[in-house]
Amino acid sequence: MATVILVRHGRTTANATGLLAGRTPGVLLDDHGRDQAALTGDRLAAVPLVAVVSSPLERCRQTAQHILDRQAVTPDAPVDPDLTECDYGQWQGRMLSDLATEDLWPLVQSQPSAVVFPDGESMAAMQARSVAAIRRHDAAFEAEHGPEAVWVAVSHGDIIKSVLADALGMHLDLFQRINVGPASVSVVRYGASRPSVHATNTDAGDLSWLSKGLHPGDAQVGGGAGHKAPSTSGA
Repeated sequence: MATVILVRHGRTTANATGLLAGRTPGVLLDDHGRDQAALTGDRLAAVPLVAVVSSPLERCRQTAQHILDRQAVTPDAPVDPDLTECDYGQWQGRMLSDLATEDLWPLVQSQPSAVVFPDGESMAAMQARSVAAIRRHDAAFEAEHGPEAVWVAVSHGDIIKSVLADALGMHLDLFQRINVGPASVSVVRYGASRPSVHATNTDAGDLSWLSKGLHPGDAQVGGGAGHKAPSTSGA
């Protein structure tokens, strides 16, 4: 299958103040978030992308644009509502410090599969739609561009955590063990027999090893030799 690079949006004004923005319109990257998104775009500039698929929310589309701007050939840039933020219902627009006093908060931490946000979405439904969207796009891009295709999905923290949990074979109740920082990069390849996770929550480092995609095959007993190190000038 193709290779998907999962990118969380850069830091927003809401992130910086501890506000749960959810699907609130008009939440934009702050200055630091724009710098984070630009760095992620620079990291991905060496990787010819076939597409950059984004959540419809502004903060993701802003982040996606930083990635698109640094591609030598502009890839497709569809927007997919199935990659949008969780519908937090009545929790949306409230401070995290306030939400931490709610009776539902411990369940969000320890048993998210049982959580349904008041007047909102269940976390199980959030995971189901986002995983289905990632797998659907992945299959389509491989069919169009071949198994070495590399594409980006720009989405939100809980969305990406739930996709990574699925790829790792983890129950949703364990997904709070995964961290996904603003503008971070995670890498997944869906193989014929199982997904393989090649990176999680990275915010620095060379990504040129992804320029020709990841090749399918059995897992290397003992860990294998890894990807080729980037070349250095003046050596």
